[in-house]
Amino acid sequence: MMRNGTISVEDAKRVLRRYWWVLPLCTVGLGALGFAATRVLPKKYKSTTTVLVEQPVVPPDYVRPVVSEDLNHHLASMQAQVLSSSRLQPIIDKFNLYPDQRGKVSNEILQAQLAKAIDVDLMQPMMGSINRQPPGFTISVTFPNPGQAQQICEYIASMFMEENKKGREHKAVATTHFLGDQLVQAKAKLDEQDAKLAQFKRQYLGSLPEEEQSNLSLLNGLNTQLEANTQAITRAQQDKEFTQSLLTEQEASWKAMLNGTPDNPDNLEGQLAVLQQQYNLLLLRYRPEYPDCVKLKTQIDDVQRRLAEEPTTQTTTTKRQTPRHEPAQVQQLRSKIRQDDMNIADLTKKQNQIQDQIRVLQARVQASPIVEQQYKDLTRDHDTAQQIYNSLLRNQSDAAEATELEQEQESERFQVLDKANLPDSPSFPDPLKFTGGGLGGGLVLGVGLVYLIAMMDKALYSERDVEIVLKLPVLTVVPSLDLAMSRARRREPSHPGTHDAPLELKA
Repeated sequence: MMRNGTISVEDAKRVLRRYWWVLPLCTVGLGALGFAATRVLPKKYKSTTTVLVEQPVVPPDYVRPVVSEDLNHHLASMQAQVLSSSRLQPIIDKFNLYPDQRGKVSNEILQAQLAKAIDVDLMQPMMGSINRQPPGFTISVTFPNPGQAQQICEYIASMFMEENKKGREHKAVATTHFLGDQLVQAKAKLDEQDAKLAQFKRQYLGSLPEEEQSNLSLLNGLNTQLEANTQAITRAQQDKEFTQSLLTEQEASWKAMLNGTPDNPDNLEGQLAVLQQQYNLLLLRYRPEYPDCVKLKTQIDDVQRRLAEEPTTQTTTTKRQTPRHEPAQVQQLRSKIRQDDMNIADLTKKQNQIQDQIRVLQARVQASPIVEQQYKDLTRDHDTAQQIYNSLLRNQSDAAEATELEQEQESERFQVLDKANLPDSPSFPDPLKFTGGGLGGGLVLGVGLVYLIAMMDKALYSERDVEIVLKLPVLTVVPSLDLAMSRARRREPSHPGTHDAPLELKA
């Protein structure tokens, strides 16, 4: 019997010696059932085709592909589209599949059966390959009719290839159109930023950041000009004051001459005295080479020459004459004063213009920090819009080239490596698998039955079993006579303490 749910080695040997026939019976029986199932179950044939993913003819470094989706995701998306109800129903109608079930079950059930019969598996990349993308995939179709299995497999492969072509072209064209629309919007924003920047430059012309140094240079130059102009005005006013003093003296001399005084300017001696006085005053401020000094010196020499040539009597007669018109010297001095006034007015006007320019430049320099900040904001927005536009322009150009490659079938595409085969033997049921499975299942079943028999056996076969059950010591053991006689006939020695039949015990 079993103790605490465990079987000892002796118990196992005893059960196997008595019920060994259970194991081969179950094994052979279930193996035969498995083999018989291969003859009874409906046969299915499997057709397989291999599709490779060809890399683009033009390397991606030259033309960046628009569609760069991972093959796993791409294949899953195509599989969902190809095996959709709208695609499977035309296949059922085209090849007249499930004729005996039409009208009895719904189309959804038939479509589910066909989808279950189609299997798509990715090929594993080669060991050591740099590109870890799968090199392709296999399409398998399992169907009761081998010819239909081949036709369906070929048709499904063509659907995958067509779907890949259309899908890639559609994505490329859609991407190109999208980038074109984005490019138009980006160009509009860039034009808007250009207009704002141009308006800002026109509004703050001269106050832009790149003009700050030139404004400072111009301001320094204008300050120098203003200083020189101020000095020129001072000199002109001094000249005017000096000429005015000469005019005052000339007028005084002329008036004295009109009154008959000896200092009459028309008198050669009087003129000589006046000219000499003027010349001496000029020498106090200028050198003898100064034009006014040279002019007065010439007049003095002329008067001295005339005094030397005229006789005394004529000179006396001339003294008695009283000229009434203004002397030439006075007119020249008045003209000189008017010229000085005009010069001072011009210099003053120029000074005002320089001061106005200085105020404008100072206002520009003071406004430079605010203008610079606004200009930076506009420039940053403009640069951002320009970068976006340039990026979209490059992407749109690449997308157009990639679309052209897609349309010319020069990009990544599917190519059938092995055409769908016509199966000559069924893939289901597999006799080897069914028979092997039956044998294995029979063996497991036999072991389970033997274990169950051992569990249900409550007989006592040893002193230890008696002691455990009765909890009393064993005084003697009487072997079964049938067992002793059978051993004697077989001439097998009996081992004390070991019994294959229930014991007759006395306790």
